[in-house]
Amino acid sequence: MEFALERIVEQTFLYDFYGELLTEHQKGIYEEVVLNDFSLSEVAQEHGISRQSVYDMIKRCDKILTGYEEKLHLVEKFLRTQEMVTEINRLAVQFKAEGDMRKIEQIQEISQGIMREF
Repeated sequence: MEFALERIVEQTFLYDFYGELLTEHQKGIYEEVVLNDFSLSEVAQEHGISRQSVYDMIKRCDKILTGYEEKLHLVEKFLRTQEMVTEINRLAVQFKAEGDMRKIEQIQEISQGIMREF
């Protein structure tokens, strides 16, 4: 179950970043199956195609979206940046509580790392 949830989160991120690069037909089917959790049979019936065609379309879209990520790494950069921002927030809270100037230096180092990402 945990793996399935991780896969859905991964598919959602990939779609959020690269979904606009799919055709309208691909987007419609992918959204219905992956984002809206419709069954392959439901989508097939609605579009007048076979269940196998829907399955193949989802696999093809996954491959396309993964291919974009392998080339552009936008999801990876986003997640890494999100982690750095979380760390900055943690250090800022510590600085506020303790007044430790080393926390400011750490925040600056992390901020520079974020800037290098882009």
